[in-house]
Amino acid sequence: MDENLSTILTNLPSDAGVYFMKDKQGNILYIGKAKNLKNRVKSYFNASQKHSNRIALMVQQIRDIEFIVTDTEAEALALEANLIKQHQPHFNVLLKDDKKYPYICITWSEDYPRIFITRKRRLNSKLDRYYGPYVDSGKLKDTLEIIKRTFPLRQRSKPLYKNRPCLNYDMGKCPGVCQNLITSEDYREIINKIALIFQGRIDELLQQLTEKMANCAENLEFEKASKYRDQIRSLTQLFTTQKVALPDDTISRDAIALAQDDKHTCIQLFQIRAGKLISRLGFFTDNLSNEKTSFSQTKNESQTININEKYEQDLYNNKGKMSFRSIAKESQTISDKYQDSSNNKNDDKGEILQRVLEEHYSNIDSLEIPSEILVQYNLPQEEILTNWLREKKGKKVTIITPQKQQKAELISMVERNAQIELERSQKFTQTNLQAMEDLAKILDLSTLPRRIEGYDISHIQGSNAVASRVVFIDGLPAKQHYRHYKIQNPDIKIGHSDDFASLQEIIKRRFSKTEEYPDLVIIDGGKGQLSSVWEVLEEMNLSSKINVISLAKKREEIFIPNQSQPLSTNKEQMGVQLLRRLRDEAHRFAVTFHRQQRLKASRRSILDDIIGLGFERQKLLLSHFHSIDYIREASVKQLQEVSGIGDNLAQNIYDYFHPNF
Repeated sequence: MDENLSTILTNLPSDAGVYFMKDKQGNILYIGKAKNLKNRVKSYFNASQKHSNRIALMVQQIRDIEFIVTDTEAEALALEANLIKQHQPHFNVLLKDDKKYPYICITWSEDYPRIFITRKRRLNSKLDRYYGPYVDSGKLKDTLEIIKRTFPLRQRSKPLYKNRPCLNYDMGKCPGVCQNLITSEDYREIINKIALIFQGRIDELLQQLTEKMANCAENLEFEKASKYRDQIRSLTQLFTTQKVALPDDTISRDAIALAQDDKHTCIQLFQIRAGKLISRLGFFTDNLSNEKTSFSQTKNESQTININEKYEQDLYNNKGKMSFRSIAKESQTISDKYQDSSNNKNDDKGEILQRVLEEHYSNIDSLEIPSEILVQYNLPQEEILTNWLREKKGKKVTIITPQKQQKAELISMVERNAQIELERSQKFTQTNLQAMEDLAKILDLSTLPRRIEGYDISHIQGSNAVASRVVFIDGLPAKQHYRHYKIQNPDIKIGHSDDFASLQEIIKRRFSKTEEYPDLVIIDGGKGQLSSVWEVLEEMNLSSKINVISLAKKREEIFIPNQSQPLSTNKEQMGVQLLRRLRDEAHRFAVTFHRQQRLKASRRSILDDIIGLGFERQKLLLSHFHSIDYIREASVKQLQEVSGIGDNLAQNIYDYFHPNF
């Protein structure tokens, strides 16, 4: 077990939640749920545990662990199932299928509504309502039976007799629906009470069952009392709400909340689509009271802004659409609004949330903007932000600060995760500071290397050559600054690779148009790779402005320019470990991008090179001719017979395959 993984295990919370096991490339190996995250996750690494071969193989590959905290294990169970279906982890053998969880349907479109369990949400009428989904179908069936015994409901789908009610009516279990012995209005009033139960408002039913349990206990009918007790437990567990799946789960929504200490703020943004948590974004910032405030990100996604320095900048122009700043200027400037609210702590928190939302939504496609945004605190410019989002999305966007019921509970859950991330960051801060101090001492730097950039090259014998840039700020990955590069050098191709030339190209592209330089640049490689990069920096007159080193994999040796021997270090030193983490991350990022490019190239068709022939028309051609060979042999007239292929395009296709004619 490496030091990073050991630190993660030590700092796991003892709460219920869902955990993600990841390999060194960042791929999700396994998703699980736990009543106690610390105990459950640690059990995987307990030598006394006898794991199956599958789990033992998985544990060998684990290099990172992430988690989401929930309030209960039942809630974690529902969240786990959604996430497994979404990510399809290799080592999850269960819950991967497309089996749908059951719902309760109430047919409000009928005079006497029916209540039944279904796995298919097909609205025969807009009046019908579905409640769920429910993870435990067995408990759902038991609950429906309890409800039928507690409330007078129709017990049969068809009448037993033509002209009289059955025994259920005499026993008080059925109000005589089959013989119209109860009016539709009175029966719908009963159904209304039951609908409240499936909306999570089960207090009335639980109260009745609790009273019956108490009466049985007083009468020494302990067996009956225990049955009521079990019913109460089943109801409580069944209706434990999964906070990310609200009743109106067709609505896409984001939920954002923060947690603070004296100096820093951690913000968490949960993205929920169709009742499923699809992503979680994490941000860190200094508090607004500090002289400078900027957002930087944790492991997932990242955004970066500086609040005090960017009030008047129009950051959010979106290809001709009205920007947030232009809308804001029509009302009140950000700086004026900030001055009005700076004395109130909640206003400060609302300001931070607003700035995160502005930056986040300005950098995503308009289709990804949700219809509803849940925020922990009132935003200082909520109306202006809403108008800007509506303008960008082209549809109504609602911002809500929930105060009660499920949406407030969802915000509470997001805040709780932010608090845990903040506590984790506090523990890592001191360790990272010591690592940067050690690294500055090793390299004899005058200041701490707060921003470090790492570069690596990936290819297979010159094919699909790519490069990566990763950035660590204060010892933590800042993924908003990560970059991919495709090597453009025409001499680097299949059968001919040149890592030295590739690195020179990337360094030129990186530093030719900027005057902002990192505190340290690390190259994955040895003396040769470092010499080639140093040569480029000298040509660009940047050798005195940029500190550059290389880290060789074999012995974890550090090389500096113009010295043939590596520095005298111990690979277990904190500074060296920081460099190793960054080097490994650069390698992972480069290899992942290379694999993507290789897969993309393997799927490439010769038809892609024909001007004007898009993917849909390619499918039409292949559907008509069945192979590229038949397309090559086809005449212009035969090509024109294909739907969607016009005269000019048919000629282009023919000319491509017959260049000499």
